[in-house]
Amino acid sequence: MHKLLMSAYKEMLLLLRDLGGLAILFVMPLVLIITVTLIQDSSFKIVNNVKIPILFVDNDKGDLSKTIRDNLQESTLFEIVTQKNKIDLTEDITKKAVLKGEYQLAVIIPKNITIDLQRKVAQNVSNILSELGVEEDTISNKESIPDKEIKLYFDPASQKAFKNAVMNSIDKMIANIESKSIYSAFQEEFSEGGEEEKPLFDESSFITFKEINPKEGKEHIFPNSTQHNVPAWTLFAIFFIVIPLSINIVKEKSQGTFVRLRTNPVSYATVLGGKIITYLSVCLIQFLLMLAVGVYLFPYLGLAALEIGSSFMVLFIVALFSGLAAIGFGILLGTLAKTYEQAPPFGATAVVILAAIGGVWVPVFMMPKFMQTLSNISPMSWGLNAFYDVFLRHGGIVEVLPEIGLLFLFFIITIAISIFYDERKRAV
Repeated sequence: MHKLLMSAYKEMLLLLRDLGGLAILFVMPLVLIITVTLIQDSSFKIVNNVKIPILFVDNDKGDLSKTIRDNLQESTLFEIVTQKNKIDLTEDITKKAVLKGEYQLAVIIPKNITIDLQRKVAQNVSNILSELGVEEDTISNKESIPDKEIKLYFDPASQKAFKNAVMNSIDKMIANIESKSIYSAFQEEFSEGGEEEKPLFDESSFITFKEINPKEGKEHIFPNSTQHNVPAWTLFAIFFIVIPLSINIVKEKSQGTFVRLRTNPVSYATVLGGKIITYLSVCLIQFLLMLAVGVYLFPYLGLAALEIGSSFMVLFIVALFSGLAAIGFGILLGTLAKTYEQAPPFGATAVVILAAIGGVWVPVFMMPKFMQTLSNISPMSWGLNAFYDVFLRHGGIVEVLPEIGLLFLFFIITIAISIFYDERKRAV
């Protein structure tokens, strides 16, 4: 035990000698998490509070175009623009404006769409009634009515998700209007005299949507940018310990310190144990600082405070095993690297790649199927899922056991490979 503590003390002295590097380990993650969360939170507010101006050309001037315009205007997403430079819009003007990127969307309503829709509905209703023998078929019911087309001009830079959302919204609007027109046509056919009769059809929606947020007891849980960013960037900071740890090991090998340590009556496991204790302490301090920022500093910056509740010990255990996984990877990298120039670039690149495929930057569900499958090999993905189980799903130690089991297995495998490689190298 004394040798292990002395080994850890030696590692602590090495860290304290590089105060600049030590400050980067603690300050850099804090600056990163504050900056990213502020940017993301501001983006959410922009999406929620600012309407997107869209050009609207009404060549119909009827009830249908008015309904479409009113529905778009009432939406929380769009602001209707009908003039440009105090000139009424035409299709040519809107097309040029959208193609230049001045607007993201233009909606062109064709002429006579209201009249032709009414004629088409009346024709279909009459055909149905004539088939049922309620009224006689007429020549007008066989009249060909051309289909109408609402044109949507999109900015070439618009994302496909935005295009699909707009088209689905307008398509739903048109479907509702057509349904109501059909109901009204049937009502007129079956009404008698001028007296107002009770409606034959209930036009209210029978099936609706209700958003239900996950809850525990009577308390609703609303995921926010804080709950997503604190665990994600905490993991990123923890795994960034790979770089100074691998550099330290390479320095010991290049300066002969490692050879002198091995000539002493100290096992390799004791040497590694000292490094594990020291750097794991650094990881846990990083974790505590990130939690403190989320709980105490974020409210002063206008961000949602991080709610920990009674889950601190579970979070601490997840951070502990995440730190072990990061340290195991750092020891493996330092053991395999032969020169000082190899460890830092590869370590930084590897951490960034693991963060990217692990869902730190882009949520895993937004990735292609191949990348979603690939994310399962990232230790950051395991740690992130464990943090989310606690923060968003109020999970306990049982719920995070699979993830911390994978993290610990990753630590064991990397340490075993490091010891095996070192023993084999010394034997040669």
